[in-house]
Amino acid sequence: MPMLDAGHMKNVVEAVLLVSQEPLPISELKKLFDEEPSTDALRRVLEDLRRDWQGRGVELTHVASGWRFRARPEIQKFIDRVSPQKPPRYSRAVLETLAIIAYRQPCTRGDIEDIRGVAVSPNIIKALETRGWIDVVGHKEVPGRPELLATTRAFLDDLNLTSLEALPPLDDLGSLVETAQAAEAPPAAAENPDPGVIEEPRRAAA
Repeated sequence: MPMLDAGHMKNVVEAVLLVSQEPLPISELKKLFDEEPSTDALRRVLEDLRRDWQGRGVELTHVASGWRFRARPEIQKFIDRVSPQKPPRYSRAVLETLAIIAYRQPCTRGDIEDIRGVAVSPNIIKALETRGWIDVVGHKEVPGRPELLATTRAFLDDLNLTSLEALPPLDDLGSLVETAQAAEAPPAAAENPDPGVIEEPRRAAA
Protein backbone atom coordinates (compact mmCIF):
# COMPACT_ATOMS: atom_id res chain seq x y z
CA MET A 1 0.00 0.00 0.00
CA PRO A 2 1.23 3.55 -0.67
CA MET A 3 2.28 5.50 2.39
CA LEU A 4 -0.04 8.20 3.64
CA ASP A 5 1.04 11.64 2.54
CA ALA A 6 2.22 13.55 5.63
CA GLY A 7 1.03 16.88 4.25
CA HIS A 8 -2.45 15.50 3.62
CA MET A 9 -2.57 13.98 7.12
CA LYS A 10 -1.55 17.30 8.61
CA ASN A 11 -4.26 19.23 6.75
CA VAL A 12 -6.96 16.75 7.75
CA VAL A 13 -5.95 16.58 11.42
CA GLU A 14 -5.64 20.35 11.65
CA ALA A 15 -9.09 20.95 10.17
CA VAL A 16 -10.80 18.33 12.32
CA LEU A 17 -9.23 19.59 15.54
CA LEU A 18 -10.09 23.19 14.70
CA VAL A 19 -13.81 22.40 14.36
CA SER A 20 -14.07 19.80 17.12
CA GLN A 21 -15.84 20.83 20.31
CA GLU A 22 -14.01 18.24 22.40
CA PRO A 23 -10.41 16.98 22.66
CA LEU A 24 -9.72 14.04 20.36
CA PRO A 25 -7.39 11.17 21.29
CA ILE A 26 -5.04 9.61 18.76
CA SER A 27 -7.30 6.53 18.58
CA GLU A 28 -10.06 8.75 17.17
CA LEU A 29 -7.76 10.67 14.84
CA LYS A 30 -6.65 7.37 13.27
CA LYS A 31 -10.25 6.79 12.14
CA LEU A 32 -10.06 9.82 9.85
CA PHE A 33 -8.08 7.87 7.26
CA ASP A 34 -8.96 4.85 5.10
CA GLU A 35 -5.46 3.53 5.65
CA GLU A 36 -4.88 3.85 9.39
CA PRO A 37 -1.64 5.70 10.17
CA SER A 38 0.70 4.56 12.93
CA THR A 39 0.64 6.20 16.33
CA ASP A 40 4.15 7.52 15.79
CA ALA A 41 3.19 9.08 12.45
CA LEU A 42 0.23 10.88 14.04
CA ARG A 43 2.34 12.08 16.95
CA ARG A 44 4.82 13.59 14.50
CA VAL A 45 1.98 15.36 12.67
CA LEU A 46 0.58 16.71 15.95
CA GLU A 47 3.94 17.95 17.17
CA ASP A 48 4.52 19.57 13.78
CA LEU A 49 1.15 21.31 14.05
CA ARG A 50 1.93 22.44 17.58
CA ARG A 51 5.13 24.08 16.33
CA ASP A 52 3.27 25.71 13.44
CA TRP A 53 0.88 27.42 15.85
CA GLN A 54 3.48 28.60 18.35
CA GLY A 55 3.42 32.34 18.91
CA ARG A 56 -0.11 32.72 17.54
CA GLY A 57 -3.38 33.52 19.31
CA VAL A 58 -4.50 29.91 19.13
CA GLU A 59 -2.45 26.96 20.35
CA LEU A 60 -2.62 23.18 19.98
CA THR A 61 -2.58 21.52 23.39
CA HIS A 62 -2.47 17.97 24.72
CA VAL A 63 -4.85 17.31 27.61
CA ALA A 64 -6.12 14.21 29.42
CA SER A 65 -8.73 13.34 26.78
CA GLY A 66 -6.60 14.05 23.73
CA TRP A 67 -5.61 16.97 21.52
CA ARG A 68 -7.43 20.25 20.91
CA PHE A 69 -7.01 23.83 19.77
CA ARG A 70 -7.78 26.63 22.21
CA ALA A 71 -7.32 30.37 22.44
CA ARG A 72 -4.36 31.35 24.55
CA PRO A 73 -5.49 32.68 27.95
CA GLU A 74 -3.99 36.11 27.29
CA ILE A 75 -6.18 36.43 24.17
CA GLN A 76 -9.45 35.73 25.98
CA LYS A 77 -10.02 39.37 26.96
CA PHE A 78 -10.17 40.29 23.25
CA ILE A 79 -12.58 37.44 22.47
CA ASP A 80 -14.81 38.66 25.30
CA ARG A 81 -15.23 42.00 23.53
CA VAL A 82 -17.18 40.37 20.70
CA SER A 83 -18.53 37.36 22.59
CA PRO A 84 -18.74 38.26 26.28
CA GLN A 85 -19.21 35.26 28.55
CA LYS A 86 -19.38 35.38 32.30
CA PRO A 87 -17.42 32.49 33.81
CA PRO A 88 -18.78 30.94 37.01
CA ARG A 89 -17.55 32.29 40.30
CA TYR A 90 -16.76 29.57 42.79
CA SER A 91 -16.87 30.16 46.51
CA ARG A 92 -13.93 29.37 48.74
CA ALA A 93 -15.89 26.38 50.08
CA VAL A 94 -16.24 24.91 46.59
CA LEU A 95 -12.57 25.44 45.75
CA GLU A 96 -11.44 23.94 49.05
CA THR A 97 -13.65 20.89 48.47
CA LEU A 98 -12.35 20.50 44.93
CA ALA A 99 -8.76 20.78 46.14
CA ILE A 100 -9.24 18.08 48.77
CA ILE A 101 -10.79 15.72 46.23
CA ALA A 102 -8.09 16.44 43.65
CA TYR A 103 -5.16 15.88 46.01
CA ARG A 104 -6.58 13.18 48.30
CA GLN A 105 -8.78 11.17 45.94
CA PRO A 106 -10.66 8.99 46.20
CA CYS A 107 -12.29 10.38 49.32
CA THR A 108 -15.70 10.56 50.97
CA ARG A 109 -17.69 13.56 52.13
CA GLY A 110 -16.71 12.54 55.65
CA ASP A 111 -13.02 12.72 54.70
CA ILE A 112 -13.56 16.22 53.30
CA GLU A 113 -15.40 17.33 56.43
CA ASP A 114 -12.63 15.97 58.66
CA ILE A 115 -10.03 17.99 56.74
CA ARG A 116 -12.02 21.23 56.42
CA GLY A 117 -13.62 21.04 59.86
CA VAL A 118 -17.06 22.04 58.57
CA ALA A 119 -20.05 20.25 57.10
CA VAL A 120 -20.03 19.92 53.31
CA SER A 121 -23.29 21.12 51.80
CA PRO A 122 -24.82 18.74 49.21
CA ASN A 123 -25.02 21.79 46.92
CA ILE A 124 -21.23 22.00 46.83
CA ILE A 125 -20.88 18.41 45.68
CA LYS A 126 -23.71 18.93 43.19
CA ALA A 127 -22.04 22.06 41.77
CA LEU A 128 -18.81 20.15 41.11
CA GLU A 129 -20.67 17.16 39.65
CA THR A 130 -22.74 19.43 37.40
CA ARG A 131 -19.56 21.11 36.19
CA GLY A 132 -18.30 17.63 35.31
CA TRP A 133 -15.23 17.94 37.54
CA ILE A 134 -15.97 15.16 40.03
CA ASP A 135 -17.79 11.84 39.96
CA VAL A 136 -18.60 8.88 42.20
CA VAL A 137 -16.04 6.14 41.57
CA GLY A 138 -17.08 3.60 44.18
CA HIS A 139 -18.05 3.11 47.81
CA LYS A 140 -15.89 2.85 50.91
CA GLU A 141 -16.22 -0.53 52.61
CA VAL A 142 -17.31 0.80 55.99
CA PRO A 143 -20.76 0.93 57.60
CA GLY A 144 -23.08 2.95 55.39
CA ARG A 145 -20.76 2.47 52.37
CA PRO A 146 -20.30 6.21 51.68
CA GLU A 147 -19.57 7.30 48.12
CA LEU A 148 -15.98 7.75 47.04
CA LEU A 149 -15.39 10.93 45.01
CA ALA A 150 -12.65 11.58 42.47
CA THR A 151 -11.92 14.09 39.72
CA THR A 152 -12.72 13.39 36.07
CA ARG A 153 -10.92 13.70 32.75
CA ALA A 154 -13.03 16.81 32.11
CA PHE A 155 -11.44 18.42 35.18
CA LEU A 156 -7.98 17.83 33.73
CA ASP A 157 -9.10 18.94 30.26
CA ASP A 158 -10.52 22.23 31.56
CA LEU A 159 -7.31 22.95 33.46
CA ASN A 160 -5.30 22.07 30.34
CA LEU A 161 -3.52 19.19 32.09
CA THR A 162 -2.65 15.70 30.87
CA SER A 163 -2.66 13.86 34.21
CA LEU A 164 -3.06 14.28 37.95
CA GLU A 165 0.73 14.28 38.24
CA ALA A 166 0.68 17.63 36.41
CA LEU A 167 -1.42 19.32 39.10
CA PRO A 168 0.25 22.48 40.43
CA PRO A 169 1.15 23.04 44.09
CA LEU A 170 -1.98 23.15 46.20
CA ASP A 171 -1.77 26.90 46.80
CA ASP A 172 -1.86 27.53 43.03
CA LEU A 173 -4.99 25.47 42.27
CA GLY A 174 -7.44 28.34 42.81
CA SER A 175 -5.70 30.66 40.37
CA LEU A 176 -5.41 27.82 37.84
CA VAL A 177 -9.15 27.19 38.07
CA GLU A 178 -9.89 30.88 37.52
CA THR A 179 -7.58 31.00 34.50
CA ALA A 180 -9.14 27.86 33.05
CA GLN A 181 -12.65 29.18 33.56
CA ALA A 182 -11.83 32.42 31.76
CA ALA A 183 -10.10 30.66 28.87
CA GLU A 184 -12.53 27.81 28.33
CA ALA A 185 -15.91 29.45 29.07
CA PRO A 186 -17.73 26.13 28.52
CA PRO A 187 -21.41 25.98 27.54
CA ALA A 188 -22.39 24.57 30.92
CA ALA A 189 -20.94 27.59 32.64
CA ALA A 190 -22.73 29.98 30.31
CA GLU A 191 -26.08 28.31 31.08
CA ASN A 192 -25.54 28.50 34.84
CA PRO A 193 -23.12 31.33 35.53
CA ASP A 194 -22.92 31.00 39.30
CA PRO A 195 -23.28 27.31 40.26
CA GLY A 196 -20.55 27.50 42.85
CA VAL A 197 -21.46 30.63 44.76
CA ILE A 198 -22.70 28.58 47.67
CA GLU A 199 -22.45 29.05 51.37
CA GLU A 200 -22.44 26.13 53.74
CA PRO A 201 -23.54 25.84 57.35
CA ARG A 202 -20.89 25.59 60.03
CA ARG A 203 -20.95 22.58 62.31
CA ALA A 204 -22.67 23.22 65.57
CA ALA A 205 -20.30 23.49 68.49
CA ALA A 206 -20.05 20.28 70.49
